[in-house]
Amino acid sequence: MFDFLKAFSNESKTSKNVAKERLKLVLVHDRVDCSPQLLDMIKNDILKVIANYAEIEEDGLEIKMSKTRGEQEDMPVSALVANIPLRHIKDRSM
Repeated sequence: MFDFLKAFSNESKTSKNVAKERLKLVLVHDRVDCSPQLLDMIKNDILKVIANYAEIEEDGLEIKMSKTRGEQEDMPVSALVANIPLRHIKDRSM
């Protein structure tokens, strides 16, 4: 199982680490049959919906596919992991 929590740590961003993370991302995409284009479409749709309710901080934005274990059968399942920093929530009073 990929340790996707490391992506949220303050680990130094050396070229070795960046290349390693890119390789992991390519492998996960390959295993879940999700093309980079499909992931971009999903990301854009999610951001459009959230933008209706909050202002999004572009720095730190991260949306990726990951593998995790299922709760019932302990089988690997795909997971969409999103880290979307928000500047503030929009006032939606009617």
